[in-house]
Amino acid sequence: MADRTRQEDAGPETEARIRESFARQGLMAHLGARITHVAPGRVHIALPSRPEVTQQHGYFHAGATSAIADSAGGYAAYTLFPENTEVLTVEYKINLLAPAVGDHIEAVGTVLKSGRTLTVCQLEVFGLQDDRRKLIANGQQTLIRVNSPAP
Repeated sequence: MADRTRQEDAGPETEARIRESFARQGLMAHLGARITHVAPGRVHIALPSRPEVTQQHGYFHAGATSAIADSAGGYAAYTLFPENTEVLTVEYKINLLAPAVGDHIEAVGTVLKSGRTLTVCQLEVFGLQDDRRKLIANGQQTLIRVNSPAP
């Protein structure tokens, strides 16, 4: 699935639904994160470097790194869900592979398996500095599809 999602864009309705949902996330707004790419089964979220998202050594905080990874995976799954459903994280594990440094970090969520109830995603986070891109975190996530509450 990953190769296919790199070549396609999400339809305008799906992308609008993803962006509208993302705009309602207080944490992502607070962190200054933004969606940079939406495709079927794949979403990228960027977080610019600023003091408010760093830890005491000046690296991006693991909490900020993990938060954008979780959201990237969740929205990657959401791109494949029907309109009348929502997505919730059941669990995720992330390995921090290197200090998170750069002008910004970018989380990439990619659906590995989309099921009727559970979806599994790969999570990757990269540090970007000028034209250099370094993998700083990698993980896996399980999400559950739930029906949207009635209006």
